Formats: sequence, C-alpha cells, structure tokens
Amino acid sequence: MRVVALVSGGKDSCYNMVQCVAAGHDIVALANLSPTSKDELDSYMYQTVGHMGVDLYAEAMGLPLFRQATEGRAIIQDRDYCPTPEDEVEDLYNLLLRVKNEVDIEAVAVGAILSDYQRIRVENVCVRLGLVSLAYLWRREQGELLQEMIDCHINAIIIKVAAMGLEPAKHLGMKIADMKPHLVKMKEKYGLNICGEGGEYETFTLDCPLFTKSIVIDEYEMVLPSDNSVAAVGYLNFKQFHLENKDSTLENKTQQERIAPFPVKTWSDLLEDLQDPDRSGGAGEEDEEEPENSGSDAAEAAAMLLVSEVGKPKEEGVNNNASGDTQTSTPGHSSAVTPTLEHTLLTDLAEVVVATDKAAARCNDAGWYWLGSIVGQGDETKGEATNQALCKLKDLLASESLSLHNVVAVSLYIRDMENYSVINQQYKKVFNFINPPIRVCVQAPLAQQCPIVLEAIAFKPQTVDGSNDSSSEEMRINRVHTMHVQGVSHWAPANIGPYSQAVRVGDLVYVAGQIALVPGTMQMVEGGVRKQCRLALRHVARIVRAMDPNTQLRDVVQGVCYVTHPSYIPEARREWEKRTNNAIVDYVVVPQLPKGALLEWQVWAHIGNSRFEYEETGCCIGLHRVSLRKRWNYENTVSVVVCYVSTGSSNSALTALASANTSETEESESGHNPSLPVISAPELGEVFRYTLSKLHKGVDPSTTCSVRVLHVSHSKAPPPTEVRKALEEFPNVVTTLVPVCRLTDSRTVLSICAVRHQ
Repeated sequence: MRVVALVSGGKDSCYNMVQCVAAGHDIVALANLSPTSKDELDSYMYQTVGHMGVDLYAEAMGLPLFRQATEGRAIIQDRDYCPTPEDEVEDLYNLLLRVKNEVDIEAVAVGAILSDYQRIRVENVCVRLGLVSLAYLWRREQGELLQEMIDCHINAIIIKVAAMGLEPAKHLGMKIADMKPHLVKMKEKYGLNICGEGGEYETFTLDCPLFTKSIVIDEYEMVLPSDNSVAAVGYLNFKQFHLENKDSTLENKTQQERIAPFPVKTWSDLLEDLQDPDRSGGAGEEDEEEPENSGSDAAEAAAMLLVSEVGKPKEEGVNNNASGDTQTSTPGHSSAVTPTLEHTLLTDLAEVVVATDKAAARCNDAGWYWLGSIVGQGDETKGEATNQALCKLKDLLASESLSLHNVVAVSLYIRDMENYSVINQQYKKVFNFINPPIRVCVQAPLAQQCPIVLEAIAFKPQTVDGSNDSSSEEMRINRVHTMHVQGVSHWAPANIGPYSQAVRVGDLVYVAGQIALVPGTMQMVEGGVRKQCRLALRHVARIVRAMDPNTQLRDVVQGVCYVTHPSYIPEARREWEKRTNNAIVDYVVVPQLPKGALLEWQVWAHIGNSRFEYEETGCCIGLHRVSLRKRWNYENTVSVVVCYVSTGSSNSALTALASANTSETEESESGHNPSLPVISAPELGEVFRYTLSKLHKGVDPSTTCSVRVLHVSHSKAPPPTEVRKALEEFPNVVTTLVPVCRLTDSRTVLSICAVRHQ
C-alpha cells in the first residue's frame, strides 16, 4: 500500500517505517505535527522536542514532508475519543486530510508501542479518512524491540529525559546503543520502560536504513525545566544541524533495496516460536508486556489492499477479523475439509435441523442478560435473515430497557460462509459505534429457510434500589472495558470492523473468535493444524494479557474449539492442555470456518483464575452415559458446566446386551450402536435437571443462567423439538440450540454448556 508515515523524529516512527517497507509497502510521504508557541508541549499525543530537525527528513529520504501546527490541547482526555473541535487530535485529522487530498495514500504508519490513548486516536482519524493504520511495533516486548532497532542501525540519540535513573547532564545526547545497558538496569530497579513508552525519555534519529543522507547536529543547548533531585527533566534544543552524504548510490535505490543489507525482522521471523512444540511461547505466554471505533466502508476497503498484496482472496469478506477466502484441503494441511469429508459429515445427518424460533431474554440481579434462540429467516444472499435476526435482538434488548451498547458478546451461526460479506454488511449497519461487542461466527448445518441463529450476552449495572452506586467496589464489579485494535501490527489480528478483540466486565473477559491469521499480513498461516492451533492460542493469550497484565492463557475458564475435521481434535486438545489448567473446552466439528481456517477458539477468562475449583463427574441415564465437568470460583459467583450425553452406557451388562444385537462393524462405521434406543423425553428432562443442579449447587436454583445445546442430528440423537420441550421445565434458563456435524467423539449426541454469573 501507499503509506504516509507520521514522523516525530524519534526512533519508533523511523523503525516502523522500516517495518512498513519490509512488509512490502511504499512510503510516499511524511507528516509531522509541530509546536507553535514553545519547543516542548508535553503533548499526550505527539513528541515535539527536536521538532526543528524534522525538516531534514524530507531531503534525507527524498520524500515530501507535510507539517501542521498544533497547540497540543487534549480536550478529551478519556480513553475513548470522539471528534472534538480544538482538540489536538483534530490537528492530526486536518494534517492527514491535506496529505490525502494531495497524495494518493491508503495507509498511515504510526510508531505506537503501548499507549492505548495514542492508538485509539490515530485509529479514529484513520477510520474517518478511510485509511489503514500500520503499527508494526504495537505491544512488542520492549527490550527485544530496542535491540532490533540497534541491530538495524537506527542511530538515535536521547534528547529528553524525565524519569528516575536518567540524568540530563549525563544521558542527553547519548546513542540508544550505548544507553541500552543502563536502561535495562533502570527497568530492573525502577520499572522503567526500556523504549521510553512511559515518557521516561525521547529520542531523535540521526540515521536509519531508509535515509540517503544522515543528520549531523552541530550545535545544541540543554534546557532544564525541572531540576528535581529525584527525577530531573531536561531536553536538547538544536541550534545548528546539516545533512551529510552517505553512499551516493542510495538515491537511485528503491526503499526495499535500501533496507536489504540490514537485519530487519519480519512477520515470518516473529512466528519462529511456533515451530518448537515444547515452548509455551507458542501460545504467547512468553510476552512480558501487558485497546475503538467502528470500521467504515472506506477503511475496510483500504484494509483489503493489504490482504491483496500477500495473496488476493478468492472472495472477500469471509473472516471474523478481516476479509478473506474459503479453501479446501485434506486433514493436517492448511485449509478446510475436503469436499468428500464435508459431504460425508452432512449427508450422515438424518435431517438438517430446522431452528426453533424461541427468542428469549433473561437477567439476573448482577446485571447480566442472556439473549438466545434468535433465528433469522429469509434469503440470506440479500441479507434478509441477518436483518430479521438483528431486529429481533434489538426488540429483545428494548424489552429489557437495554440498547446495543449493553451487548458484550455475540455468537453467529450461519448456514453458508459464502454469504459472510452480505451478513457483515447488515451487521455493521447495526453495530456501528465505538466499542462494539466481541463476535464469533461459524458455519453450522442449518436449514435453508433458517440460515442464521444468533445468541448474545449483555450487561447493565444493577443495584438494589435501581440507582447508580458509585462505591469503589461497585465500580470495580461494574467496570466495562473494551479493546478494539484496528491497526495492523505483529501483535494479534486487527479487527477492522464492527467487533472488538475482547470485552472485560469486572473480572470476566470475553474474547472474540480467534483463527490463525498472521497479524502482519492478515492471511492464514501455513503449516497445518498444529501451527494454526499454536498461533490462534497465541492470539488468545496476548489478548487476555492486554486486558489485564497479570492474566494468562491458563486463566481461561471455558471455551469451544471449532474444527473442520474430527482428526484435528486430538492435536488441538494436546496443544490446549500444554498451556492451561482445568479449562473446560468443547471440541466441535463444523462444516466451515472463516477464511478456510482449520480451527477457531472461542473462550472467556476470569481475572484471578487461581481461585477456581474443578469437578468431574457423571452418571448413567437409561442406556446413555452422561459426563459432566464443572468449574466455579471460591465465592461461587461464577459457575460453568459442560455436560456430554453419549450413546451407550458404561454399565457392562447394558453394553453387553447392546453388543449382542449389533456387529462390531456396524458400530465402528457410524460411531453409534444401532440397537440402542434414542434418549427419551423423560430421560432428557433428567439430564437437564442433573446438569442444572450442578450449575446451581450452593445458590438459588431459580437463578438465571444460559444454556447452549450443541447437537448432532442422526438416528441416535433426540430431535431438537424434544430437546426444546425438555427445557421448557426451566423458565429461568435462556437456551440456544445449535446443530453441528460432530461433537468431541463419535458417540456424543449432545453437548450442554450452562453458565451463570452473579
């Protein structure tokens, strides 16, 4: 893509330019915000110290430089931002608007590393202008990142210090290569950010691989606005400087050729940890570091240019996180199920399930709302079914005095992934606001007349008297925090659209469905199911850690791993169990996943997961085996149960009786003994009573909860109408029935997931 680079003079913006070129983009212009009244503004957004030397960048790189004056006024200091006159963010908008009007650009390069405040505002401007944010340094481990800059010959000097352990007289003017050992010591001693992301220091780049000329500072003065004995503040003002010629052939070389001699790490280098099966880093647990506006049509269109540079997708719009294509392959390879297997899975079904439209919403005293069984009908190629389902969702929310802004998570089950782009167009018309909910979207074997099923979770703070309690404990419990990172980086896949990576409510974190997209290219990783599993899990780990720096992948409480072939389940289970502790995970076979992925993870986590208990139990009901796993925290305010119903009892006498009436060949082909009866309606009722008794153990059995029933349709599975009828006994339960191709093993006919939050 054609890129304008935001440059401050610092090392981060320069190295991000190098990263953009390494990713195949073309830097076509530079842009800078400069102060008008004084040299150092202490802006929340922009580095202004050293601004007088930025003009030299244009000649050093042979590119036009656009500059805009700023007073550095942060009128909106909240985490989220909406366009506000006189705010310093509008200076950036005006600058980039001018660049876009004069130069053909598609993306903006920004050197943000850790500041959500800065990232959110740059992304806000990019969305408004239909541009893609390229932030390849985002959430990189800072010690590793600084060393990469040094190795890549980013020659930058310290021009401002403002932290304990940094002294103006001693450290101003020093090169980052010489400063790194001291910065590491100060990190250990005071917790200093090695790259200066806490404002500890600022830099000015004198040379980098993209420069055809280097900058030389001839004269400067030291300014000491604060001579605090603990953390003195000081910076340099340049008085005289000039450019010095380097290799005369550089001006005739392309940007790619200029960086070629230098060791620039690319997306492929940052996936090397996925190769070693024994390293927990495959799930991102090695990261030492700890993210909101809806996507516009223009921003999404520009983002697709990024995808097309790596490999143009066959059909746009088939992905939870970006557009993509659908593919086919064989087990163990890097795409979806073979046509033969998909045909077998679907034609083995006794009937394609007709979803039952029993839309309902229930809430509990803590403010959690569950909305389920929302069915869309009509021609999905025209978006009719999606529009109908979303209208039902809005009506349900309104009936509970809620709005779309209260929605935390949405799960979409669609009949045909080829219609994803149409579905997404309808979806983003509804969720077109800052901080949209997380989303999961998978294909399910739904009936043609009911091509979409939707379920959702919402939250609204509740108090006994209906007022807003502002006590600190209530604020902690009721706090909602959404992370919607739209910039392309090496961290995790960008969400350029109406859905977020994660939403945290109090101590609960809901994560969007994660597939194995390479963050820097937004394309599926190659290498088979194991590599896809590791990369997708690394995304989950990094996202939950970004929501809380002390939270790990092992803090996931419950999840679903959707796969497109039964043979992928053992590999996914092995990778999961290496990295987690007693998390309850369902393994579910579906016809297809976004972008031809082999698997997708849908999880939620709990901060402080060490305070959870685990129980595994089961029973026999008739000739069926019921296996149950439960997790709950010590306070018993959060509980989840997953219950499997399988054909064939563990009772040896019953098993022998069944075996006498069938051949071993018959059972092995279908996975189900044809002589065993289908579970009866009374037995189904007993299963649900058993499941909910475990979920509600220790609390009022009328407590509201959510139940999702994943079911396989074949001759040994109960009809969906019988399942729904059995659940009518429990009016406090919000249920959603989802048909799937296969569950965790060939004998399992139902997977019942029940959740309650109090």
